[in-house]
Order: sequence, then structure tokens, then C-alpha cells
Amino acid sequence: MDFFDQLQEQTTLEREYLLSAPIITQVMAGTVSVDSYVAFLTQAYHHVKHTVPLLMACGARLPERLEWLREAIAEYIEEEYGHQEWILNDIRACGADAEAVRRGTPNLPTELMVSYVYDQINRGNPASFFGMVNVLEGTSIALATHAAGIIKGELGLPAQAFSYLISHGSLDIGHMEFYQKLMNRLDDPLDQAAVVHTSKVVFRLYGDMFRSLPLS
Repeated sequence: MDFFDQLQEQTTLEREYLLSAPIITQVMAGTVSVDSYVAFLTQAYHHVKHTVPLLMACGARLPERLEWLREAIAEYIEEEYGHQEWILNDIRACGADAEAVRRGTPNLPTELMVSYVYDQINRGNPASFFGMVNVLEGTSIALATHAAGIIKGELGLPAQAFSYLISHGSLDIGHMEFYQKLMNRLDDPLDQAAVVHTSKVVFRLYGDMFRSLPLS
């Protein structure tokens, strides 16, 4: 079995924990509120703004034997740069205060998730960053575009309020195919174990982030 498929199999329970968050159930049932959506965007801003710094930190720490992975990181950086501003634009389109979000602080699970991945890069195996990629991009494909359609239909918000969800849902399909190829080239057992472990932890913390959001 390819490593990408092993990764999906070994993180099944943690993925189910995330997808069973009550707020996700509400969204899929079409009972979400504007306040809940803005709360989600707020937490998204506070982790997405770290995507490029995390990529840079990972690229700087990778060993020479993973030079091919550093090259891939350069591509990711070009693709991901500035996406946090999309989120702030969506928050403005919802009628909320984007600058207050920019100046604010994340909920504890969001802060712990980002801090954990920085720590794994700096103190553990830098390849572990790709465990976070597995969670965020896999979840985006599973939920983002579908959720955006439901929320838009339920709340009557303008299309400009969904640039992050809709763009990421589409972008991440291509990203996930690229990611799958990268992971299937990752053949060191220690690197693979680091990716699996970080993916499990991030699934739990991301699930806790969703559980920290107000229900409608």
C-alpha cells in the first residue's frame, strides 16, 4: 500500500472525530448562523496566516536528502501567500469587523494547533508539517465547497463572503493530488511516522477548534 493510503487509513478515527463536530453537523443540516460562520472565519484567519511562515520554517529545517521536498515547499508558498487576506475580505462581506479579527487572538485549540506544528518542525522532524497539510487540505476537499453552497443558500450572504471556502475547495483538489505524489515519494519510516503522528494530533486539535465555535 502506498504511504498516502496508509496515512488515510491510520488517521481514520481522528478524521471521524473532526467530522463529527456539532457545528459541522449543523452546517450540513442548513442551520448555521452568520455569527457561527464569522466565528469559523475568525479561527481560519488565525491559522491560515501561519501557513506561509510554517512552510518557510519547514523548508529551512529539511535535510539535504529531502531537497525535492524543499522544492515542493517553494511551490506551496507561491500558491498559499496572502490567503489570510481573502478571509478578512469575507469577514467584511459578512458585515463584521475584519480589523478586530486581525488584532485579536485565536481560540485555544487554534493556538495549540499552530504552536504544536511549529514545535514539531523546530524540535522534532520538519517533515511532520505535512501531517497538517493532510488534515487541512483533505478537510477542505471534503467540506469547503459543499459547505459554502449550504451557508450561502441559508443565510443569503453575497458571493463575496465565500472567496476563501470556494477558492480553497477548488484549489485543494489539485493540491491534494500534488500532496499524494509527494507523500508516496516519502520513503523514510521516521519521516512517515512523523507525518502520521502530526496528522493525528492536528485532526484532534482542528476538531477541537470546530467544537470551540458557537452553535446556531
